[in-house]
Amino acid sequence: MAARSTAPEKGPGFFSQIRTLYTFTQKEFRWLPYLLAGILLVGIAAGVGIGFALPPVAVWSIILWGITGLMLGVLASMMTMTRLSTRAMYKKIDGMPGATGHVMSTSLGRKWQASEMPVGINPKTQEAVYRAIGRGGVVIVGEGARGRLTRLVNDERSKVQRVASGVPVTVLYIGHGEGEVPISKLSSTIKALPTKIDRATMAAVIKRVESVSQSLTSLPIPKGIDPTKARAPRPR
Repeated sequence: MAARSTAPEKGPGFFSQIRTLYTFTQKEFRWLPYLLAGILLVGIAAGVGIGFALPPVAVWSIILWGITGLMLGVLASMMTMTRLSTRAMYKKIDGMPGATGHVMSTSLGRKWQASEMPVGINPKTQEAVYRAIGRGGVVIVGEGARGRLTRLVNDERSKVQRVASGVPVTVLYIGHGEGEVPISKLSSTIKALPTKIDRATMAAVIKRVESVSQSLTSLPIPKGIDPTKARAPRPR
């Protein structure tokens, strides 16, 4: 009987991740190859131009500056593709139930605490409410038809205000209508909130709110989004 291997499985290599990132992004932006090629050509041209402009003009100098321009072009291409992959990810998950939880749990950073699971949900309509707690106070985010979210949002706001009196509560609604926040701008909107509480107060609010929160661990994430597939792959 063969011995069971205890060695951890190797993850995808760097170039494999780059290829995956490119494929993911190119599906949404068909013009991506032309853009990346253009950036590389501009980088090389800029490097060669500097080589001709700086005296003394020599072949080796032009070649070295051309290589430098190429490397800078590769770096600029990677940065551009990473940014476009993020835009592609947002376009893919926009309007999907559960997208809000995915963004809040992965994009807010260490200054905010949020869960991928909703704190309130209507199983029939899949309207859901999510919550984030940070230095800017408590943020309640409604996902779904705004008119049907009123009760869920009010219930969550009342619960927070009952155990964290004096802490500011901000309510946001995901969508493209007036007074709503697109999913692509959700994390930046929350991060832009001014600091209202210190770290100690934030930790205390988290404990108080979680102590009165109804457990929703038995409820599945609303159907429609698989975060592992929607997330834009990034090179390590």
